[in-house]
Amino acid sequence: MKTDFRKSASDLQSDKAYSRIHKKLMRSQVLRAVAIGAALCFTAIGATAQVPQALSAQDKSDIQALVSSYARALGSCAAGEFADLFADSGYFASGFRGQVAGRDRLIAMVQSERQCISANGSTPAARPSNNGPTVVIDSTPSGVFGIADLGTAGHYEDQYVKTPKGWRFAARTVITPAEKSAGLDAKEMLAIRRLASGPQDADDFWAPGQDGVKRFNSAGVVIRVAAGTVNGRVYLKDGGYYDDIYEKAAQGYWRFKSRVYVAENSGRIQ
Repeated sequence: MKTDFRKSASDLQSDKAYSRIHKKLMRSQVLRAVAIGAALCFTAIGATAQVPQALSAQDKSDIQALVSSYARALGSCAAGEFADLFADSGYFASGFRGQVAGRDRLIAMVQSERQCISANGSTPAARPSNNGPTVVIDSTPSGVFGIADLGTAGHYEDQYVKTPKGWRFAARTVITPAEKSAGLDAKEMLAIRRLASGPQDADDFWAPGQDGVKRFNSAGVVIRVAAGTVNGRVYLKDGGYYDDIYEKAAQGYWRFKSRVYVAENSGRIQ
């Protein structure tokens, strides 16, 4: 007696149905494995991104030395040495100086400091040497920051970056007591400058001193606080400027309360 191994039509249909179900299950398992793997990968990346940069005792010592070098270079009018303390993309910022970026501007800024100007062309007298303020360093997932107290003059808000030449300022911002009382810090001042700046802004504003010599005065948006109100001035390429008043919206962003254009011939009084 011979066994008939041929399958009936119903058996074949059952086999096909089973094959389809099996393929769907396999596909589902593969997709699930991929999803789990991707989730684990993103979790690992996220965990890595959230880890603050580890700072050694030497790193902290080097950052303090950077702050001390800043004080000595500024006090001795060593403009080139001062500029070398900033990263290539680094900047100095203050209310009345604006945001000063680039080696040439940083040098020009120091050369325009009152203690660095001599009426008769002689070498200016250097300030008494000091090591500058002690900086409180905070390493976060977004970078290495520092606060240096200036007493009644306010404080510095710094961001540092490690370069092949050592630690440098990525940003150094002066905050005065009046600016702090008005709710300003380095982040808020940067937000105002982004709001107020535009393609028609002058790169720099140079003003003549008592000796008639034009020297660097500011770059970008100049911010001042008067009676708790945050004001700004933006010098333009056409020789005029904007006089602004800023206010902070309830949603937390800065906006114009007013903006007035002043033409060049109207006079420039900063």
